[in-house]
Amino acid sequence: MTAKLNFILKLILLQIIPYCLAFSQGHEKSRMLLDRVSKNMLSKENMNFEFVYKLENSKEKITQEIKGNAQISGEKYKLNFMDIQQIYDGYKTYTIIPENEEINIETGDGNSDLMIKPTNLINFYTSGYGYEWDIKQIVMGRTIQYVKLLPIEENSDVKYLLIGVDINNLNLFKIIEIGKNGTNTTLKIENQSYNISLPENHFNFDTELYKDYFINEDS
Repeated sequence: MTAKLNFILKLILLQIIPYCLAFSQGHEKSRMLLDRVSKNMLSKENMNFEFVYKLENSKEKITQEIKGNAQISGEKYKLNFMDIQQIYDGYKTYTIIPENEEINIETGDGNSDLMIKPTNLINFYTSGYGYEWDIKQIVMGRTIQYVKLLPIEENSDVKYLLIGVDINNLNLFKIIEIGKNGTNTTLKIENQSYNISLPENHFNFDTELYKDYFINEDS
């Protein structure tokens, strides 16, 4: 190897190594913050929050904003969203659609067709993503640190996600999804509270309340 080529390779390595170290540190720091948020949420007996779901596509001139709320206890949850109520009791998912007087019942882990599954907020980031440390913002006196999630799968419809975390109390603040097709969605968490008093049967489905509804249950 000539002295000139050796010198050029050293210059390249001096440029690449700091970048790799910075990427690795950013990855680890980002994952560690999200793990702390997840641990904080899992340590609570239950949680209650309101949210605003916003969908935007400037090219198609589409803007949609919907409010909702949810309660979570372990794997169980109750969700109100898009005039639909969904209950997961740990065994079955009950999707109640008052407009159609219809109830769909699915057996399984609660992975229904509804756009939001509340319990996914706790651990959805744990696989399928690379991580980058992103911007910090002060919002109404709250310090919000963003972490960028980059899908590992090349065929993903998602360009990246931004997870905003209130670093003072380790609560989720906002999740922003940037789509490759120009559609961006935002889930902003509001009025989050933990360990609230819930009725013992809060996550139970009561058939007596829906006597006139058509019930469609999978076999």
